[in-house]
Amino acid sequence: MNSIDLPDIATMNRREALRRATLLLGIAISPSLLTGVMHAEIAALAPQAAAKPAFLTAEQFETAGAIAERILPRTDTPGALDVGVPKFMDLMFGKFMTEVEKKSFTAGLADLESASTPAHKAGFVALPPEKQDALLQAVAGGAEAKRAFFKQIKELTVLGYFTSETVGKTVLNYNPVPGRYDACIPLAEVGNRSWTK
Repeated sequence: MNSIDLPDIATMNRREALRRATLLLGIAISPSLLTGVMHAEIAALAPQAAAKPAFLTAEQFETAGAIAERILPRTDTPGALDVGVPKFMDLMFGKFMTEVEKKSFTAGLADLESASTPAHKAGFVALPPEKQDALLQAVAGGAEAKRAFFKQIKELTVLGYFTSETVGKTVLNYNPVPGRYDACIPLAEVGNRSWTK
């Protein structure tokens, strides 16, 4: 039996682990999110500072962006905010989520805000990263509705991140086949050379 050549787990970085997890779990993405990606038009995403939500409220948009940035923060590669994941979430929310998914998403964002304000005297966005992480870990290990929200926002973050043009070109190193293939062209267009003499 052939062994699979796997890198040493201790040396595998977080981005590589996420990339592999995404590839393995790609089939677990909800149908409405997958449909949204298949039908969404590619648009230049504005940087987070200049981005404006079209479907979410400004507070929901900012909270969703802060969560996405904690899931995929900037390291030696761009973070979720750098590639416009909140704008992607806004588009998916407004055009492709079912009513049940929208309700779960907005309720989850509201629950996170209501948990952070009394406990830390500040909204989720204003908290330092370590407190944001602690709240997100509590949500991920909480009741079923909280876990469903965390799974949903994690799916959106990973999907928005890995389908962005920036990540495709800089992180995943997508290189399209060089040149193009033109079938059945006149011999005169390629220099009147017959290579099959």
